[in-house]
Amino acid sequence: MSALRSLLLLLLSLCPGPGPGLGSEAKVTRSCIETRQVLGARGYSLSLLPPALISGEHLRICPQEYTCCSSEIEQRLTWDTEATFRGLVEENGSFLVHTLASRHRKFDEIFREMLLSSEHSLALLFHRSFGHLYSQHAPVFSGLFSRLRDYYERSGEGLDDALVDFWAQLLERLFPLLHPQYIFSPDYLFCLTRLASSADDPLKPFGDIPRRLYLQITRALVAARAFIQGLETGRDVVSEALKVPMSEGCKRAVMRLTGCPLCRGVPSLPPCRGFCFNVANGCLRNQGLDPDWEAYLDALLLLAEKLQGSFSFELAARSIGVKISEALMYLQDNSVAVSAQVFQQCGNPERILARARRAPPPQEEVGRFWTPPAAGAAAAAPAGAGAEEERPTTTASTSMNRLVWELRERLGRARGFWAGLPTTVCGDPRMAADISQEAAPCWTGAGRGRYLSPVVGTSPTEQLDNPEMEKEDSGSDLQTRRRRLQLRAATTRMKVAALGRDLELEDWDEDASGSGEGQHYADDWMAGAAAVAPPARLPRPPRRDVSGGRGGGVLVRHNQGRSRTGGTSVGFHTQPILILFLSALALLGPR
Repeated sequence: MSALRSLLLLLLSLCPGPGPGLGSEAKVTRSCIETRQVLGARGYSLSLLPPALISGEHLRICPQEYTCCSSEIEQRLTWDTEATFRGLVEENGSFLVHTLASRHRKFDEIFREMLLSSEHSLALLFHRSFGHLYSQHAPVFSGLFSRLRDYYERSGEGLDDALVDFWAQLLERLFPLLHPQYIFSPDYLFCLTRLASSADDPLKPFGDIPRRLYLQITRALVAARAFIQGLETGRDVVSEALKVPMSEGCKRAVMRLTGCPLCRGVPSLPPCRGFCFNVANGCLRNQGLDPDWEAYLDALLLLAEKLQGSFSFELAARSIGVKISEALMYLQDNSVAVSAQVFQQCGNPERILARARRAPPPQEEVGRFWTPPAAGAAAAAPAGAGAEEERPTTTASTSMNRLVWELRERLGRARGFWAGLPTTVCGDPRMAADISQEAAPCWTGAGRGRYLSPVVGTSPTEQLDNPEMEKEDSGSDLQTRRRRLQLRAATTRMKVAALGRDLELEDWDEDASGSGEGQHYADDWMAGAAAVAPPARLPRPPRRDVSGGRGGGVLVRHNQGRSRTGGTSVGFHTQPILILFLSALALLGPR
């Protein structure tokens, strides 16, 4: 009998047995040595780790079979696996946050630097050239820069108000220089500016140039502000989406995926890829920003191309001086006709008595035509000379071109990020088996084997059939919808800005006055479209705070108290405003 028993045992050892089934690794491996080594290296106390497999009836997440985990170890593993999963998501999305944040900072610095440099250079050159004469008129220009900055930083009024007030104040300062023999009271100057800004604008002291300047500078500023807003919104939305707290069902699913193999004593057994996909798709369904993400990237890149090309802010800034010089020449050439209209509508001003006349101005201030070095040709060029269409080649434009190129290259890698995030997470060796080992046995959530459950997508309907997620975790949350709405609003704002329109300004005007401001310059800048003259808007006459003295009144708009939101930084060159003021004082000064 003993010989027969030995023969039977030998035959049984040679016969292949059934494949590994549920819990078979627990019956074969009656040791927790590997688990103790892995968790000990992570800083776990070995006193909390049983030396051998124990009954798993106390487990709340992992299968309640033989286990290497106490209740404390299972809870701590749940926290650690959650932190690992969240860290993977944030790590893979960190380049998005960094790209949007760094581009926002760089573009903002360029716009602010251009504006600040323009203002400082203007003040320096004007003060050196005209001294006290410039100091008397400096508030006109500093006020323009201040209001441009306010518009950029989302706290100021619309650009139309800033430019209308600028032209009105400029006319108020220049008109008395054309007629030094008269005294112009504040009331008379108020009549002058009201006449120039009336609905049909019969006076047109600067011709059609203020409208053309308004069109060009507005499209660039509106685009720059919407672009900065878009980068800022994207940065905040992505940063929030990557840090969304995980639901309890997601925490348990991630624990089953990467923590339970340790409790079963098989830490080297990788989770099945299908298992990982179902867990990742379920946990990340409320963190993705699709389908709004791709539309956001398209709008951002479209506006970046506009700022680099037809909506170039630097090109618009360089055109300011040319257009203002043309406006001043127009006023000088048509001063007789303009003055006749003003005298007819506002009456004849009081003449200065001979004995009260001031001393004649110095010879150098009489009839002098100022030509700035290296810029005089551009300043004096006629409207059709094409000087203003020359592409800028300054350091700022080079930086802008480089930044746009870098943004295009980096955002190209961001396409499909949210749709591919589960695949990226499951590509980490801590989360799933390598794709080359897909045919090998893996961790199924219950033991060693093949994962047979179907892999479901991330849509709400598909998530209802996710075998790894609880039903209460299948719906979308309010925070996700809020983030998508924020991204959609930024996308719409940028698309409208790419047409040269300020969406926020249009919304304000529709609610407040129905005048439709902000949209009447769009058609001029649509690619491939013929220039269309904007419909006439209804200007609001300026209001004056009278401070007394000849030409001493300060213009204040009737709508000055209203607030318009928006924001971004702007930058201008020195040369444009230099041409404006120096031409004004030199060409139109008293003779």
